[in-house]
Amino acid sequence: MKLAARVLRIGESATMKVTRRAAELRARGVDVISFGAGEPDFASPAVAVEAARESLAAGFTKYTAATGIEDLRRALLDRYRRLWGAPWGALAQAAITVGAKAALFELALAVVDDGDEVIIPSPCWVSFPDQVRLCGGTPVLVPSHAGDGFRIRADGILAAMTPATRAVVVNSPCNPTGGMIERDDLRRIVEGAAARGILVVSDETYERFVYDGPAFVSCAAFAADHPETVVVVGSFSKTYAMTGWRIGYAVGPPAVLAGVAAIQSHATSNPTSFAMTGALAALEGAEADVRAMIEEFRVRRDLVVHALNAIPGITCRPPAGAFYAFPRVAERYRDGEGSVEFAERLLEDARVAVVPGAAFADDAHVRLSFACSREDLREGLTRIARALDQD
Repeated sequence: MKLAARVLRIGESATMKVTRRAAELRARGVDVISFGAGEPDFASPAVAVEAARESLAAGFTKYTAATGIEDLRRALLDRYRRLWGAPWGALAQAAITVGAKAALFELALAVVDDGDEVIIPSPCWVSFPDQVRLCGGTPVLVPSHAGDGFRIRADGILAAMTPATRAVVVNSPCNPTGGMIERDDLRRIVEGAAARGILVVSDETYERFVYDGPAFVSCAAFAADHPETVVVVGSFSKTYAMTGWRIGYAVGPPAVLAGVAAIQSHATSNPTSFAMTGALAALEGAEADVRAMIEEFRVRRDLVVHALNAIPGITCRPPAGAFYAFPRVAERYRDGEGSVEFAERLLEDARVAVVPGAAFADDAHVRLSFACSREDLREGLTRIARALDQD
């Protein structure tokens, strides 16, 4: 069977591949510790679970509007107006999606034509470039650097803008690096994009996971001055440990959101009805759960960074945000190795799964998620140190 050419432009998500491989080994009885997927090991908030349960019991199991229930859209619009002074108020300026990944893909489909360029700070989440390629566009990667904590800077992004640029994708805190963007850099990017008719898509999935460094600033803070330029994407998956619920969202200009709504009406019809009820309950009543999780992740971050830096030849700066360590491991490569081969060696020799940095456009690093228990972190890091000590 001949597949469409667009499929040949992409590969399987590297994070999903690592998760699948670890699951396959476990099914065969192999004791594998996975630092692969970015999935909090906390339970979903009790208020969310109860709200969803009540919705199921009440028969709220039918189709909803393609862009989701009004109460959840309204609550999100109110949140961005209250916290960031965003101008969004009409329900048509918000869409609930099947995870943030769907929101980002639908945005790409809505705005990217063949030959369009999309600027993406790098290292970057594995799906950003492939989503652009699936839409016929060209991802333009602008590097950030470990020396300043992978801080996202405006200068490189502005310099990369051309007449072919259709959008800029900003992810702060960043997956995989934990790097962030300061207010002035973000303002300059938005202003530069607005002057050129370029859309800024801000993936703020990890907005609550901030430990030190610059304070988080939402791109929504600049939407009042540039209402046609800014789109914000968010997720309930990480903040509320609701990965399997598949609830994300986009908020922004009505014309862009209308495109998202049209695409979603054909792609998924609507997000899951009772999952949206649970998401609304989490948004309104799970703040204590969120704060407790973030404080635990802060402890785990420090544990992981300390242990990695104790391994000869490995260096890791503390990530300012998100819940990933992105250590430089190139000095531990054997002849002919890159991050893919190094990750395969750790899986084989240490029975620890990590994601190769090549998947994020940085072959000198690997990514370790610390969204797992302290016990697993200590054991996995001990295994890595022991395996590398045999070199």
